[in-house]
Amino acid sequence: MKILITGVSGQLGRCLVERLGNEHQIIAADRTMLDLSKPDTIVTTIRQIAPDLIINPAAYTAVDKAESEPELAAAVNTHAVAALAEAAKTLNIPLIHYSTDYVYAGNKKDTNGQLAAYTESDPVAPLNVYGQTKADGEQAIRNTGCRHLIFRTSWVYSPYGKNFLLTMLKLANEREQLNIVNDQFGAPTSAITIADITAQIIAQMSSARDTACAENWWKMHQGTYHLVNAGTTNWCDFTRAIVQEAQQAGLLKTPGPAISGIPAVSYPTPAKRPENSMLDLNKLKLAFGVSVPEWRESMQECIRYLK
Repeated sequence: MKILITGVSGQLGRCLVERLGNEHQIIAADRTMLDLSKPDTIVTTIRQIAPDLIINPAAYTAVDKAESEPELAAAVNTHAVAALAEAAKTLNIPLIHYSTDYVYAGNKKDTNGQLAAYTESDPVAPLNVYGQTKADGEQAIRNTGCRHLIFRTSWVYSPYGKNFLLTMLKLANEREQLNIVNDQFGAPTSAITIADITAQIIAQMSSARDTACAENWWKMHQGTYHLVNAGTTNWCDFTRAIVQEAQQAGLLKTPGPAISGIPAVSYPTPAKRPENSMLDLNKLKLAFGVSVPEWRESMQECIRYLK
């Protein structure tokens, strides 16, 4: 397949290019080729490239900065996504798009008052500008009626770029004490895992594409799914796991810092974060038959890669 991938300078875009590059013809679209901040140019560019599939990991992800730059965040996360979807509909090209746990309010609980994982049918209620622009982008895709898969993910990290795991490794080599939020819960998710599962799903899609079953495949699978690593932790325990694994891999220059948990209220940020980012994986597993690794396993893989 000829696949157009946006945001290739980002951590997920880079992982997708690496994972899919040996199996497909990849058009790696950086900003010079496809500027998502200029939605009026998108349709013409995609028409010229004529891909078989569009994958859109590109996003405005500066969660706190979005509070003071709502127009720019909306331009990339909503308006550009709408233009991509319109192009996909016009040219009859499927679209894979990545969204976020931040579309939810983060307050879902079970009948016992314990935090419960969100399912795809739960209503969205973003707490911040970033989450709202991502939720609006999702809806823009649905409104076009294009063939699409939307994958909501959470706490994404990789060996590349700027992310929580790399920041903690840096700080662990510089500081004797780390105070990390311990009352926000979710699944740290490796961009390598996201790329691998995306590749498995594309393989299923590609098989159906070569038969008369393509329309049926999309009728059965089109929609929104959660795609995160399995399991749940909090930011503080995630940090402890990172440091422990990095020590064993010899990536820390020192014995490692003391790590203490603090409540989110002790670390105020411009954008409010959800307490509960737990996402249910059952729909993804049932629809595509994929096996999702546990978060600690994928974190260890990332540390080994860095070593």
